[in-house]
Amino acid sequence: MTIYDPILSEFILMNQKRNVIFSFLGTSLDRGFDKRRWEKWRPNISICQQEDFRVDRFELIRQENFSTLAEQVKDDLRQVSPETEIIDRVVEVRDAWDFQEVYEMLHELCRSYPFDQEKENYYAHMTTGTHVIQICLFLMVEARFLPGKILQTGPPRGRKAQKHPGHGEVEVIDLDLSKYDRLKTRFEEEQIEARDFLRSGIATRNAKFNALIEELEVVALRSKAPILLTGSTGAGKSQLARKVYELRQSRAELEGDFVEINCATLRGDTAMSTLFGHKKGAFTGAAADRPGVLRQAHGGLLFLDEIGELGMDEQAMLLRALEEGTFLPVGSDTPVKSRFQLIAGTNKDLRDGETFREDLFARINLWTFELPALRERREDIEPNLDYEVRKFSEFEGRAVSFNKEARESFLKFAEDPATEWRGNFRDLNAAVTRMGTLAPRGRIRTEQVGQEVERLRRSWERGSSDDGLEGLIEGAIDPFDRVQLAEVVRVCRESKTLSEAGRTLFCESRKKKENPNDSDRVRKYLGKFGLSFGDL
Repeated sequence: MTIYDPILSEFILMNQKRNVIFSFLGTSLDRGFDKRRWEKWRPNISICQQEDFRVDRFELIRQENFSTLAEQVKDDLRQVSPETEIIDRVVEVRDAWDFQEVYEMLHELCRSYPFDQEKENYYAHMTTGTHVIQICLFLMVEARFLPGKILQTGPPRGRKAQKHPGHGEVEVIDLDLSKYDRLKTRFEEEQIEARDFLRSGIATRNAKFNALIEELEVVALRSKAPILLTGSTGAGKSQLARKVYELRQSRAELEGDFVEINCATLRGDTAMSTLFGHKKGAFTGAAADRPGVLRQAHGGLLFLDEIGELGMDEQAMLLRALEEGTFLPVGSDTPVKSRFQLIAGTNKDLRDGETFREDLFARINLWTFELPALRERREDIEPNLDYEVRKFSEFEGRAVSFNKEARESFLKFAEDPATEWRGNFRDLNAAVTRMGTLAPRGRIRTEQVGQEVERLRRSWERGSSDDGLEGLIEGAIDPFDRVQLAEVVRVCRESKTLSEAGRTLFCESRKKKENPNDSDRVRKYLGKFGLSFGDL
């Protein structure tokens, strides 16, 4: 018997439990009726020919129409292993290549089987049967419906092939990765890579944030349930949601798009239409059907930032969509189906029960992660500063860096407990952008650092920079304009070009135009407030 893990080999040899094999009849490999069949390797027969592997019970699984072959195989098993109890288990499978039919049959078999792990060891033989049967048998073991190990057989090699041509080789595979150091190490490396991906490659040092990322990595790859990201504005909720999407997509767990909407920008009648879509003619101005972001996110991930800003009616519709996978577009009597993963973001406490539905909160509160603010992660400012400088250099296409004195000066200010960082990472990103832009020949000096420190302090003195507009516009503007402008600024900052920002901001109205000029629309809108794309 060939066993690649010496610990596992010793365990099998010493263990006194009864060994039980689950194996499908090999309609081709097990075939043989004349005397020469003993010179041929037959998978099921070879299991019972191993000198150091006792088989106490053999569960031979087959379809009804292979009775003749089954009788021959059972007779041969009795010859090589008289002490083995053979169970001829006939199953109802019309098509052994039908995945659903085979899986349901095996699942029912495992569910009704009287497993007794205290007295018996169980092995699932993977060599015989169709590929579909082998896959489904593997799934039974992996999901612990069949609480055992995988058994693989193969033809004999080397001298053994000459001496015992029919005996073959047997390998036991335990899906408990902890018993395989190399696989365990590979598994841990993949976990580290996934966590590093969620951190955007930043070597974060904050223990609370790193623990959050470790748990989020597990949840993102194992659960399709909603995720709630809490924390102050600018703490990185949007970026983390996109990273979760990209991680799941890299593992082929999501096929749809990443769809993001800031619920604080949804007002009045447009909220329902934006989220759930509408039918043509549903209301004045509804010149065409609109799918809505929930439908656009089908098969993908929907990030609803500032979900606490949704109205009660929208919350009720969203709850139905999450629980039933259906919702009604505005003006439609026909439900629309959409299955998506939801990540919700908020900087509010949603537990008040007055402005946010308790039932919806209970639905999205299964996995909640509170992102610490930048001022709570001062040990992470240095690696994040390096990340922002690299990102700015890549975007601008030119190398930008600090000289030694400037770097030390900025870090001394940034890591000082008195530094507020009201806008969190948005403030840090803006600071690097301004210093990098003003730096002569791409070298940030103490002069630019001093100017930026004063600029940040002035903006924090004027009030909160949560909407990302502080330091950009002069004078006061109406709250209505401020909310809209803040969303335009956010999209522009996340876009590589003015055209990309325009396509995002005017994704619906541009469909109605033969020659949409989205970049010009954004340019004119920013111009109303004395801004340009370069300012952002």
